[in-house]
Amino acid sequence: MKWIYIAAGIALYFKMLIMPNPAADLPDFSIVESIVKDGGVPNAVTVIILRNRLYDTIFEVVVFTIAIMGASFLLANERPSCTIYRFTDQPSIVLARLGATIAALVSIELAIRGHLSPGGGFAAGVAGGTAIGLVAITSSAEWMQGIYQRWHAATWEKVSVLVFILLAVITLAGIELPHGEMGALLSGGIVPLLNILVAVKVALGSWAVILIFIRYRGLL
Repeated sequence: MKWIYIAAGIALYFKMLIMPNPAADLPDFSIVESIVKDGGVPNAVTVIILRNRLYDTIFEVVVFTIAIMGASFLLANERPSCTIYRFTDQPSIVLARLGATIAALVSIELAIRGHLSPGGGFAAGVAGGTAIGLVAITSSAEWMQGIYQRWHAATWEKVSVLVFILLAVITLAGIELPHGEMGALLSGGIVPLLNILVAVKVALGSWAVILIFIRYRGLL
């Protein structure tokens, strides 16, 4: 049996060495230009994620939601940490909050203009979560938890998921908003709205996970 495998390997090697690969007879067009034209926005990656592969993106958002619920469920029976670690020296606090401000501005920029330039909802949500994490390591856990509950962040997170799924289903059904002018802020139909919803979902979900780990682990 071993000699059969060796002979097959040698035959495959000579096939690749001698026989040329047939060239596909494709029409002369750019795949990227075709994707951009279909989506109505310059960012081809955003079009693929939120239009061509929208079915996959729905479940990516759902999986992220389940991961957040799982973290809360698995740590619910543990005893909260007695010691919460955070920055107390003033230079570290100033630098961390400066970084949080920059990350928050980047998050807003990526969420609003992610369909026109490199970026998008997931990147915006990660930047927003980074900003929240930097504030968390310089503030008291009670203050962060109070803000989270005061602004009903958990409710907004769930609402953003439901609205995203609803708009995605409508899009998959073939109903789209007008694309508008290529390169304009209000272009791409429903893509900018999906970008913003993903950003809100990821940022608020990251906030929830940060609070869970601070409470039960004492640090991020």
